[in-house]
Amino acid sequence: MKDKTTSFWEGEICEYCGGAIVEKRVTLHRQVRGQYVLIENVPAGVCAQCATRYYTANVLKTIDASLRGRRQVERQVVVPVYSL
Repeated sequence: MKDKTTSFWEGEICEYCGGAIVEKRVTLHRQVRGQYVLIENVPAGVCAQCATRYYTANVLKTIDASLRGRRQVERQVVVPVYSL
């Protein structure tokens, strides 16, 4: 049986550079139906060398439900926009 303190990503390596995968909380930035959306505190495996992100199937299902409007929005923020 796996120790509960062991990370899901422990022992995993990046398929691109071979770096170690570590568990982190990240923020996703997406554009959905013309609106920008942030999803905060997303658990991800992140390569310590090249920063490639990996997500479990359960996390991807929750992200999909959020983007489809099945989960309640926690808060909204105003974002400044600049043009050059």
